[in-house]
Amino acid sequence: MDFDNNKHPEGPSVVPNRLGAFGGVFTPSILTILGVIMFMRSGFVIGQAGIFHALLILFLAKTITTLTSLSISAVSTNTPVAGGGAYFLISRALGGEFGGTIGLALFSAQAISVPFYILGFTEALVRTFPEIASHFRAIAFAATVILFSISYVGAKWAIKTQYLIMTILGISIVTFIGGAMLHFEQDQFLQNWSPAYNGPGISFWKVFAIYFPAVTGIMAGVNMSGDLENPGRSIPMGTLAAVAVGLLIYLGQILLCGGAQTREQLLEVSFETLCSQALFGAGFFVVAGVLAATLSSALGSFLGAPRVLQAVARDRVIPQLSLLGKGSRRGDEPHRALLLTVAITLAVIFWAGNNAQGAAFNVLASVVTMFFLYTYGMVNLAAFVESFAGNPSFRPRFKYYHWTSALFGAAGCAATAFLINPLAALLAAGLLVLLYSLLRRKLLRVRFGDARWGFLFSRLRDNLLKLARLPGHPKNWRPTVLVLMRDPDTYLTVAMYALWIGEDRGLVTLARVLVGDLQEIGNLKQTAVAQLNGFLEENDFKALSTVVVTRSLDEGITALLQGHPIGPLRPNIVLMGWTSDPERSTSFVQHMNSVRLLGMSLILLRDKGLPRLRTNRRIDIWWRGRENGSLMALLAHLLTLNWDWMDSKIRLLRLVQDEPGREPSANALCQLVDAARLNAQVCVLVSEAPFAEVVQRHSGDATVVFLG
Repeated sequence: MDFDNNKHPEGPSVVPNRLGAFGGVFTPSILTILGVIMFMRSGFVIGQAGIFHALLILFLAKTITTLTSLSISAVSTNTPVAGGGAYFLISRALGGEFGGTIGLALFSAQAISVPFYILGFTEALVRTFPEIASHFRAIAFAATVILFSISYVGAKWAIKTQYLIMTILGISIVTFIGGAMLHFEQDQFLQNWSPAYNGPGISFWKVFAIYFPAVTGIMAGVNMSGDLENPGRSIPMGTLAAVAVGLLIYLGQILLCGGAQTREQLLEVSFETLCSQALFGAGFFVVAGVLAATLSSALGSFLGAPRVLQAVARDRVIPQLSLLGKGSRRGDEPHRALLLTVAITLAVIFWAGNNAQGAAFNVLASVVTMFFLYTYGMVNLAAFVESFAGNPSFRPRFKYYHWTSALFGAAGCAATAFLINPLAALLAAGLLVLLYSLLRRKLLRVRFGDARWGFLFSRLRDNLLKLARLPGHPKNWRPTVLVLMRDPDTYLTVAMYALWIGEDRGLVTLARVLVGDLQEIGNLKQTAVAQLNGFLEENDFKALSTVVVTRSLDEGITALLQGHPIGPLRPNIVLMGWTSDPERSTSFVQHMNSVRLLGMSLILLRDKGLPRLRTNRRIDIWWRGRENGSLMALLAHLLTLNWDWMDSKIRLLRLVQDEPGREPSANALCQLVDAARLNAQVCVLVSEAPFAEVVQRHSGDATVVFLG
């Protein structure tokens, strides 16, 4: 499947938007977070759950979104991000089937969010002006048409509109928070501290489901990834800032409003009380704020949903959706996907009817919550897979991330979904599994054996065949090391370096050649195999072993180089010890040439024993060009991923002949280190002395030196 289609297939005439962290991520995110729930349902949540449980709900919801934001930040800073936001991140980590499944789920969540927010806007309007309640549905339809028109014009105009909305919203928040401070009473706070769940089916998790959409705005900014100038920088910065600001505002609202309103006011007329308690009697600012908040949230979803669907269509995960992938020539706006979004919005509003009591709103809140929980769970799972799988290419620039946070985030989303409504969670999971199955080109058919070995063999066989059909990509490169050795006890250093490089993130095979006739020394081969396996077991090495019998050492090495591959797991690195025997020099050079002809990389190790100390280790890389310099840098990085080398320092050195060449060389190496996301020190030396002398002078005390 070709995933490059996401990049403007209409050609170079398309001019994409270029938004920054504030306008492209923070603004749509914070405006969606500070939306209809803050004005229309926070009081209900405080009244039912009490201040204490309301705080638990807030922190639980924010924990889920914070962990998800960390995962988003890690994945988005590890690979160039195109349009599609969360869909793009998941599909590139878990594949097109998972990406397509969650892409459609995310589109559904965003598309349903549009009528959800519009209904909230309409409810606020008719509660402020009861005389227009009979026109509830007509008002919702009119708001849909206006927001659709703004979205159709383009993201830049929508963002400009949101700047105005954010100003109004900010004034509104200051007005009602300030009013709550003036009306705050300690006795009222204590009376509202404990929960008082009342009503059919009302519980902690039911209230959580109604409140959770208040924190789901983080996707509004992520979904704008295709319109960002620098997604890798803007997404982490804007998303985490929006989460933090939203937490502070909601925390202040729960604490202050919990002490400023009675339980009855919170449950029945919380919005009206916010207006009546506003600073300077400016309740109209609160009304303006809720209208601005609901419209801005709807606008954010109007912008996000079509972009997700456009990205899914461009990846051709579902061929029937390919027509929706086309964008406008100016701004690459997803007009076709936008038309589908507005059709869904109108249909939901029609279903909601002309009732202003909010029943349809609460139902949509639970549906939106379930969709977003599964989407967040898959985002965390994508980050976990990328990190835990140990891909050498997974080196995110965002450093405040660990795979455990992604695992807890994914588990938390799944657990919360089932606690809210087990039946609905099972049905949603079943629909996602069904959709995933339909998106798969071929079903994975596994023939189970009678025991564990049979099961593992069957899985291994099928996966090897699948892997063989997948096109290779530099991002998925893994070290597959073939180690040529004689007596294993005398090749401990060679074996250890091979395992440090490839034991946990690749595959290492220790190979030995026995010289003689197979008919005569066949029994010795079994002994040699047992010796190699014993060597691996004794040292607890995770590696494979192989032994070949040939009439000469050179024939055996040549046979290993050509015949060892197991499908896609053919060696890409050959590691052998350096020979000082003059009589072996000719054949040694021939083996080096054979490795080159077979398209493998060659590592020659001069054995000076294993490092004695585990502290203060230093790895020196002498840079002499990109032909093999990139491999040396990657090997040094792989070394530092091991426990024994975790605190090692990497130096990237280059020798130039004159002083004018120092600064350009240093700048080039700094750029390379930054692009490779390596923690390395750059050192450019100016000297006319022989290279060997310079290396000895500056790297004589290094633990290991890479020369290319």
